Amino acid sequence: MPSSGEAAITAPQSAAGLSIPITGIAGDQQAALVGQACFAAGEAKNTYGTGCFLLVHLGQERRLPAGRLLLTSAVSEDTTGRPAAGYAIEGSVFIAGAAIQWLRDELQILSSAAQSEQLATSVPDTGGVVVVPAFTGLGAPYWDPYARGAILGLTRGTSRAHIVRATLEAIALQTADLVKAMSAEGICLTTLRVDGGGTANNFLMQLQADLLGFPVERARTQETTSLGAALLAGLGCGLITNTYTCRQLWQSDRTFTPHIPASVREQHYARWRKAVSRVAHWED
Repeated sequence: MPSSGEAAITAPQSAAGLSIPITGIAGDQQAALVGQACFAAGEAKNTYGTGCFLLVHLGQERRLPAGRLLLTSAVSEDTTGRPAAGYAIEGSVFIAGAAIQWLRDELQILSSAAQSEQLATSVPDTGGVVVVPAFTGLGAPYWDPYARGAILGLTRGTSRAHIVRATLEAIALQTADLVKAMSAEGICLTTLRVDGGGTANNFLMQLQADLLGFPVERARTQETTSLGAALLAGLGCGLITNTYTCRQLWQSDRTFTPHIPASVREQHYARWRKAVSRVAHWED
């Protein structure tokens, strides 16, 4: 079944027998890829919600990943700009924004999720603290259901601000894991479009750019899944003529460019991998 085109018709909704055609249908992350106007090979988006979901468009090439990532369907574009069948590689992080909710609801060191940015910027670094939010195991690229969460590197000087900052770093570092796994598949990103509630945190977005080493573009519309579904429906019923129009509708809110040197980036990542090794296969 195509993602754009008449898929079904609703039952009559009135005495007049009015029925509404359903002309767009897609999964959550595939719709967000459309909402970010990613229709061609190499274009990528990451959604920051309860988890994180990174999709990189492959165009119409059906390339099976080596095992740490998933192949999924995507909406591509043909030479005339009409929607066509395509593919994407997907990497999933199980716990992202849910870790901030945990700080707020269970540890009660935040009064709101928005407060995490203020606390994180109140300290210059994490003070050596690393948080691995493997509450339900680790997703891509580890696929370890037996890993469990941990806070490592605690000292007598550790404050709640250090823990909050380390939790935000964990979100960005898990996305960096996905990008490195993409690179191992021969897919090298040069920019990343981002959406979802977590993108409202400017500190997190700047940190993400720093840890990736390339720009992060925040979409003006955070709810890109809904936008993507609407665009597919518009294409399906003829209200929107082609995917080029979808590209013109996409707007950037802000671009975050990396500021730290590669050596510092690698130090962050080495400490993260060390922490992940400590929690791997924790449960039997």
